[in-house]
This record gives sequence, C-alpha cells and structure tokens, in this order.
Amino acid sequence: MLAKLMSYFLLGLIRFLTGAQARWHGCPPKAEQRIYFANHQSHADLVMIWAALPKELRHITRAIAAKDYWTKSPFKKWLTTEVFHVIYVSRDRSSEEDPLEPLIEALANGDSIILFPEGTRGHTGEPQPFKAGLYNLATRFPNVVLVPAWINNVQHVLPKGEVVPVPVLCSVTFGAPMQVGEGEERRAFLDRARSAVVALRDV
Repeated sequence: MLAKLMSYFLLGLIRFLTGAQARWHGCPPKAEQRIYFANHQSHADLVMIWAALPKELRHITRAIAAKDYWTKSPFKKWLTTEVFHVIYVSRDRSSEEDPLEPLIEALANGDSIILFPEGTRGHTGEPQPFKAGLYNLATRFPNVVLVPAWINNVQHVLPKGEVVPVPVLCSVTFGAPMQVGEGEERRAFLDRARSAVVALRDV
C-alpha cells in the first residue's frame, strides 16, 4: 500500500515538475514486450521515462539502474525496488557477475525494459557511443520490439550535483521500432541505433 501511494505521489510530482509529455512519433503505446533505449543525461532519466509511459505500460516495464548509486541508502533502495521495480546492474568491472544477466532474466520472464545503452550519463548533449549490451540483447531476444527514445531537457530538472529538482518542461519522444538486420555487424547496428535516438531530438 505504501509503495502504491508513493507511486501516485511521485507520478504527480514528476508530471508537475516536468510535464512528462510522451510523444509517440514512430509507434503507438502498445502492451507488447519491448526494449526502450534512450539517451542518458541525468539520474532523473529513469523516473522521467517511467512517468511518461501510460499506466498499462508502466506496470510491465522495468528500468535499468546502477546498483552502486541506487542502493546507497535504504530509502533509495526501497524506492527503486518497491516503486519503480528496477533491474539493478553492477558497474563494478572487477566483479565476475555478467552485467547483462539480470536483463536477460527480466526479458526471459516477459518484462519490457528501459535501457540506456551509453552505460553512463553524457554531458555534451550528444549521446556517447552505444555499448554492446543492446546488440547482445537484441540478438538473443529477436522477437522483442526495439523502440528508440529521446528524453528532452530532463538534465535541467536535476543537474549533476544538485539534490533539489526545479520545474522544467520535458518530454520523451518514442520512435519507429527497429531490429538487427540479417548479418548486420555489432558496431554498425549500435551506430544505427544511436542515430535513431538522435534523430528524435528535433521531432
């Protein structure tokens, strides 16, 4: 019950602060298994794209979150676990754990996921080169629909180093689904996927 109340509260707060506008430019909101992949400029990206999804998609979609950051405090851990139902991934390169394993498990269970293929936040306005995870998941789960997304302006809601959000109009634009082409090399696909995300910036 507490998690549900917090969910309603945060949804209202996020929409008040950002507008959380969803623009379905290349595909309609549809309850099918998807990998949404987007640019990454702020810790608020996770909650922004969560708030932009309609209710029927929010309940079947899980965001990826860095374990070291989002489990730093009991409240952050409770929030991401009980409210956002995130999938934690480790950024510790010395760990023997496969960082894709939690994502593979979620997709195998039928969840949709929100992925930030840069792996870390960018600060130039342009997404950094995409890492291999998106390609590996797309080839392992070829029937999951790949949907690019551009998150606009959210870095100004919670700038790096700040803890108090400020009201700024934001939006998430969802583009046309894509897939790995037959025989397409990993880097060629990742560059094409990055271009699909960037192309939504000015839509």
